Amino acid sequence: MDSDTFWSALALVLVIEGLLPLLSPGGWRRGFGQLMQLRDGQLRFFGLCSILLGLILLWLLG
Repeated sequence: MDSDTFWSALALVLVIEGLLPLLSPGGWRRGFGQLMQLRDGQLRFFGLCSILLGLILLWLLG
């Protein structure tokens, strides 16, 4: 993977991450508040699931 691909992927992540607060700030705030109520183990589990899903998608696309 060259650096242009990496920076393009990072830029796309930032665009996607910014859509929800832009389009629905109240919903984003409520969702973030619910995330704050989760225990560390639950957050780690969701983080692990996100990583695994991303790796599977990269594998399928590559």
